[in-house]
Amino acid sequence: MNICVVGTGYVGLVTGAVFADLGNDVTCVDRDKAKIDSLKRGIMPIYEPGLEEMVKRNVDDGRLSFSTKLEEAVRRSEIIFIAVGTPPKANGETDLSAVEEVALGIARALDRYKVIVNKSTVPVGTGDLVREIIDRNKRRQIDFDVVSNPEFLREGSAIEDTLRPDRIVIGAPTQHVAMTLLELYAPLERPMIITDVHSAEMIKYASNAFLATKISFINAVANLCEQAGADVTHVIKGMGMDARIGPSFLQAGLGYGGSCFPKDTDSLIHTAAKLDYDFKLLRAVVTINRERSQRFVQIIQNALSPLSDKVIAVLGLAFKPNTDDMRDAKSLEVISDLVKAGATVRAYDPVAVANAKPLLPPGIVYTHSAYEAAEGADGLAIVTEWNEFRFLNMERVKQAMRRPIIFDGRNIYEPERIRRLGFAYHSIGRRPVVPS
Repeated sequence: MNICVVGTGYVGLVTGAVFADLGNDVTCVDRDKAKIDSLKRGIMPIYEPGLEEMVKRNVDDGRLSFSTKLEEAVRRSEIIFIAVGTPPKANGETDLSAVEEVALGIARALDRYKVIVNKSTVPVGTGDLVREIIDRNKRRQIDFDVVSNPEFLREGSAIEDTLRPDRIVIGAPTQHVAMTLLELYAPLERPMIITDVHSAEMIKYASNAFLATKISFINAVANLCEQAGADVTHVIKGMGMDARIGPSFLQAGLGYGGSCFPKDTDSLIHTAAKLDYDFKLLRAVVTINRERSQRFVQIIQNALSPLSDKVIAVLGLAFKPNTDDMRDAKSLEVISDLVKAGATVRAYDPVAVANAKPLLPPGIVYTHSAYEAAEGADGLAIVTEWNEFRFLNMERVKQAMRRPIIFDGRNIYEPERIRRLGFAYHSIGRRPVVPS
């Protein structure tokens, strides 16, 4: 099939590359000329394992191309995926201006029947909005259909999630239209759910909101464990073995961040309010999440106060491992609060430093390794659970630090092992331990 994907962010670029890899002819379109020029030179705008190799392979084979010319790409395609950003407004409402702009461009280029697919995360009713814009602005009486096909990608494993998703959701106005998407996705041989457009739009938001709820719930339980002297990791294991609950997204830590959960929970709360429903449960989820970084910094202050003469090594800046994405990263909150308290911060991340620098306060010392960050530090804070941090030479870390104290915001270490190595250790939902 000839496919047009509008937007070259995480969703658009990965979607385009995978469809090309499946044998389709794909044009990825973006209005950002600099980004398109970089992609044509093989330079990726994002860090995602395996993406650069997949893009290069399909560009070399002639199945994947990049362009700033939307109308030209639309005319060449049978299916148009809208995969542009839908950031939050200040009030939590989803900003649909980019979606509206693309819909207008599609309307002007419509020359024969097309299937327009909303891949962006959008509130219920956006499919109707896209249809209305195209209907109102199309230059000829040509039929088209609008479909909802939400993505469920996790940054850091986006290619794997696209090739082997748990399910493919297709919200279509008719069975006939749904078959077009079924045919496109058939090579993946994954479970598919066909529903109406409104339900498909809701599935995306409800899924992310539920996962955010699991994260906030276990973090609230972690707070109780700290007060009661229980170990949240044992609680998680006991809960997760229940098939009705499961272990996924049941890790205590600094809370959720990134490009999806924060904005999607806020958007669903806003959508509920527009429909005269007060989503109290979800508002509590957001409140609990907002408190996580403050609580972590308070643990550091309690152990090292005052911070005005202290050096804190912060390991991990990206919102999660295997990505350079800094959107709603917990490091932004943790480091800002540490700096406000007077601490000197030495920070390290394997890939996200360039993206982090413009967002963090001045005066941060950026290092080239975890060991360099630990040099002369009074405390070491784990903020992102990169795998390399799990396998550090802890003797070398201890020798580098001024005081061997670890504050583990992701519970990546086993407390007794760290204690035996000579560290004081503070984690989430577990008793602090001190060396003998």
